[in-house]
Formats: sequence, C-alpha cells, structure tokens
Amino acid sequence: MKNKKEKFKHHNKNLLYSFGYAFQGIYSSFKSERNIKIHIFMMFLVILFGILLEISLLEWFVCIILFIIVIAGELFNTAIETVVDMVSPNKSEKAKLAKDISAGGVLVLTVGAFIIGVFIFIPKILSIL
Repeated sequence: MKNKKEKFKHHNKNLLYSFGYAFQGIYSSFKSERNIKIHIFMMFLVILFGILLEISLLEWFVCIILFIIVIAGELFNTAIETVVDMVSPNKSEKAKLAKDISAGGVLVLTVGAFIIGVFIFIPKILSIL
C-alpha cells in the first residue's frame, strides 16, 4: 500500500515539475524573443479593443483560440530554431531552410489571425463612425 502512495506522490511531483518546466519555457521565450513580445502586445491590444467594442461571446472564443494558436506557433518556432542552432552551429542551407519554414508557419498563422480579426473588428469600428 505504501508503495502505491509513494508512486502517486512521485507521479504528482513529476507532473508539477513538468508544469514548471513549461512555464519556464514560456518565460524564457518571452525574455529572449522579440516576436513573442510583439504577439503578446497585439493580444493585449485585441483584448482592449474587444472590451471597448463589446465583441460577442463567440467573437471572444475565436480571439482566444487565435491567441493560443499564434503564441503556441511562436513557441514551437523558437524551439525549432533553438534545436537547429544547437545541432547545426555552422552555416547550412538545410538549417536555414528549416528555420525559414518554421518562421513561415508562424507568419501563416499570424496573417490568418489578422484576417479573422479584420472580419470581427472592422464592422464594429465602421458602425461607430
């Protein structure tokens, strides 16, 4: 019986460490990466305009999903670029290609989020003008 309790404690401790490592990764990315700061700033602008323009609950859900997708994409991009730099410290066309494709993925996510944001916010802005 004691053995099961010990395993449970150990499992929970590992789970807590996993969350800690994940938050450390987000924090490290925010500290070191300019683009994640830009995405976070834009997220706060969207939140501010969403409050001011009283977007609907469905529109909030869409915005929150887009925040998650774009920021997660940027975190994945940062991880990919870090690994590429680690395994390929010298200039390499394949390393450059991997990093460019990863950055392109974030660009696609960001442009998509922007277009959806235009559909949400432009009608609201036009209705008050």
